[in-house]
Amino acid sequence: MEKRRLGKSDLHVTELGLGCMTLGTDALAAERIINAALEEGVNYFDTADLYDFGVNESIVGQALKPVREQVIIATKVGNRWNNNKDGWSWDPSKTYIKEAVKDSLTRLGTDYIDLYQLHGGTLDDPMDETIEAFEELVSEGFVKYYGISSIRPNVIREYASKSNISSVMMQYSILDRRPEEEALSILRENDISVVARGPVAKGLLSDVGVNKITEKGFMDYSEEELRSLLLELRNHFGDRSLTEVALRYVLHNPTIASVVAGASSVEQVKNNAKAVRSQPLSEGEVSFIKEVSKANVYGQHR
Repeated sequence: MEKRRLGKSDLHVTELGLGCMTLGTDALAAERIINAALEEGVNYFDTADLYDFGVNESIVGQALKPVREQVIIATKVGNRWNNNKDGWSWDPSKTYIKEAVKDSLTRLGTDYIDLYQLHGGTLDDPMDETIEAFEELVSEGFVKYYGISSIRPNVIREYASKSNISSVMMQYSILDRRPEEEALSILRENDISVVARGPVAKGLLSDVGVNKITEKGFMDYSEEELRSLLLELRNHFGDRSLTEVALRYVLHNPTIASVVAGASSVEQVKNNAKAVRSQPLSEGEVSFIKEVSKANVYGQHR
């Protein structure tokens, strides 16, 4: 599987990454999915301390222990579970980040994290303090590189100018093209990569996507608009699967280092790997997709 450099780091991630949030808490079932990803050549695995109260990190760490030096483990910090574990609060403080990393390292069963990401962020955060925490973790050897998970251009712009982030994780797909409005250009100018989540838009951009459409629609698409767009894409691309079209569209932008797709079965992993290995889209095909889909805008959520 092809690899791309993550920003200015020395990490080279596979074009397909495994989003581990949907693995569940059955360790054996999760291990089968992770092993399937490894067999397909995937080297990038993304988790977070928030997922399943940290159980996800433990499962991922255990499954990847035999190949630790050959893989890239990314996890996230900033969302703090309350004592009852029925909700969480946002805490981007230096004190919390430097405490939380120890717990993540223990659960992952490793002495370093390849990519440590702030799991959100607003302009109201103590940003200098947050950056200082990550920089110290890098200098102390607990973290190789760091990044943020955000879709907000104003937050991204601040981190791009003030910090040494290697990447930004953000939602990006044919149905959510908001990053094209501003974020991708900011990152490209600063040699920072994107790790794209949600590339198949909750399964809507898969071969069974039409069955997942509800009356609520998706983003600013109505139910009717979704049905029309999916039909238009199917008719235009003929024998190519919708998953292929969706993943290759995201990967067409050179700022994207990896598309991180979740999987709840071995079959899903294999289908995603096949899609990523498929023929890249031509400029004409990308232009067609942009013509028939919505550009999306941020509105007030900047």
